[in-house]
Amino acid sequence: MISRREFLSALASMAPALSGLGVCLSEPHWLRIISDADAGNVAASEPLAEIIRRAPLARFWTSPALGAAGCSECHAGAAIKPGQPYVHKDRRVKCLLCAHGCLIESGQRGRCRARMNVNGELRSLVYGRPVAIHVDPIEKKPFYHFLPGATTYSLATSGCPLRCKFCQNWEISQAAPEDYRSAHAPPESIVQAARSRQASVIAYTYNEPIVFAEYLIDIARIARKERLRSVLVSCGLMQEAPLAEMCEVLDAIKIDLKGYSESFYRQVCSAELKPVLRAIKQVAGSRSHLEIVNLVVPTLNDDDAMLKGLIDWIMGEIGPDVPVHFSRFHPNYQMRNLPPTPTATLERARDMAIAGGIHYAYVGNVPGHPGNHTYCPACKKAVIRRRGFFIEDMHVKNGRCTFCRQKIAGVWT
Repeated sequence: MISRREFLSALASMAPALSGLGVCLSEPHWLRIISDADAGNVAASEPLAEIIRRAPLARFWTSPALGAAGCSECHAGAAIKPGQPYVHKDRRVKCLLCAHGCLIESGQRGRCRARMNVNGELRSLVYGRPVAIHVDPIEKKPFYHFLPGATTYSLATSGCPLRCKFCQNWEISQAAPEDYRSAHAPPESIVQAARSRQASVIAYTYNEPIVFAEYLIDIARIARKERLRSVLVSCGLMQEAPLAEMCEVLDAIKIDLKGYSESFYRQVCSAELKPVLRAIKQVAGSRSHLEIVNLVVPTLNDDDAMLKGLIDWIMGEIGPDVPVHFSRFHPNYQMRNLPPTPTATLERARDMAIAGGIHYAYVGNVPGHPGNHTYCPACKKAVIRRRGFFIEDMHVKNGRCTFCRQKIAGVWT
């Protein structure tokens, strides 16, 4: 039997051939460890100095040097005292992209590792530098009410503003840009590649795509001109202005609502819950299609009180038609000590959601489970049957149930 080390080394040696098939293998620091030194460019990282040299100016930031900068963007109201001068630290900038609002000294980076203060200017270290590209069914994201059966051209860079202890893609989300070697891919090339793979949707996913907001916005604008749709898979930790711009160019957004608890967010994700709830409401009020995923982690966010709080909030603030996926946790990263989520727990969460008035609730990450199907909220018949990530049977036509003509919320054409 081949060992894991031998398998990964063999996979690394196949990277050039696989890239021709439309698959980009990630090249993080751990691949350099398990590969021979003679593996060549496949296992090479990229010098940080070179990445910085090519890094374009970021958007969504401010500094005292900018004439339009407002004191309230960096300082709490109590700290602003009229008539008293404030001595700013030289070349400090404040990122206005995610809810962390990092204050970044010159030569330092934000918590996402992807944005750096270079001599008083915030620059994106990941613009045009995808480290993972795959072609996926849209159901894998998961989107169940947005173009079922569509093929997505999916891409990611490194970096994430969260530190989720259960992250499934930690190799790239918790990595720095210099941990990977990546050929420059301008937005136009991504759109062309998606077309060549006959994908109708471009998905920004795997890591936290808001860290490459400028890149995804530029891609999505070009894609729309080419009649390709764009979807975002996000943690939702965004500030209002950049999210508003994203909603203008994105056709659908899936947000991971990781638990209805501030302590869970702080202890497990190193983040805050309130900005995520605010972002979900903002997306719900935009033109973008919205779906929500709750990864149910045993002993941490699976009690009835937390699940009911999440369900009640969705019903009260968003309404019954947003699809909600209760997904199975698998041990990974820093939470290998916990067991996979029992199927019965996911079924209980789904039953609670339906009883609470949510029309489209799903059991996720359990292939073959009837909770993967879409049911008409009126006649209760299965209008979309799925096996894994693939559509087996479809009874939605012109956005309506073919059995009873009830409207089914979603984007179908």
